[in-house]
Amino acid sequence: MLDFDSYTHLTFDCYGTLIDWERGILAALRPVLARHGVAVTDDRILELYGELEAVAEAGPYRRYRAVLAAVLAGLGARLGFEPSAEEREAFAASVGQWPPFPDTVEALQALGRRYRLVILSNVDDDLFAQSARHLATDFAAVITAQQAGSYKPDRRNFRFALARLGAPPERVLHVAQSLFHDIAPAKELGLTAVWVNRRHDRPGFGATPAATAQPDLEVPDLRTLARLVEGDTPPPLASMDA
Repeated sequence: MLDFDSYTHLTFDCYGTLIDWERGILAALRPVLARHGVAVTDDRILELYGELEAVAEAGPYRRYRAVLAAVLAGLGARLGFEPSAEEREAFAASVGQWPPFPDTVEALQALGRRYRLVILSNVDDDLFAQSARHLATDFAAVITAQQAGSYKPDRRNFRFALARLGAPPERVLHVAQSLFHDIAPAKELGLTAVWVNRRHDRPGFGATPAATAQPDLEVPDLRTLARLVEGDTPPPLASMDA
């Protein structure tokens, strides 16, 4: 078990960890696919999304809105339709409507009583500002791909975050859902990493590319991490059981 008292900062991936991006992605894409008469499973949509997003983020830096527009264009090319400019723009703008997981807000509030909470996310500043309204949390810092000029799993994002925080790596606990974007690079740089395995009850990697990495701790959700941190006196998280 980790020594939770040894950390001062918790850095969080946002989309997939705090925000239920798979639910948000599907809600935004399903009407587009229906308009174009495309029938495809949720799993296939998410698999294609993960592949196309990784390719778009690996090239020269561009805003996340442009990444999402490119993802939709790529989906069209793979599935035999051509999305309109309005559809590409609307998909990019949908990020602000992607919902948090049911356990996110209360768990963040519990963790925030002990640590400085930090966002480390592959997103634009203005898009995260929309998501922040759903999270209802006072973050000590928000560090985005737009600020770093690159996307995770690029190690520059993590180095940028550590420099911004002025905290030694051993005092930072990184919490994330994606082995590909987060756990593997965090471990490579000497950070302790918690894998929030949101897909523990489902096969596959969903909207993230397949990857192999060894986290220091695996939990099925954020509520479990909050309870582990509190030990024998868990925070009042009853509402998250609903």
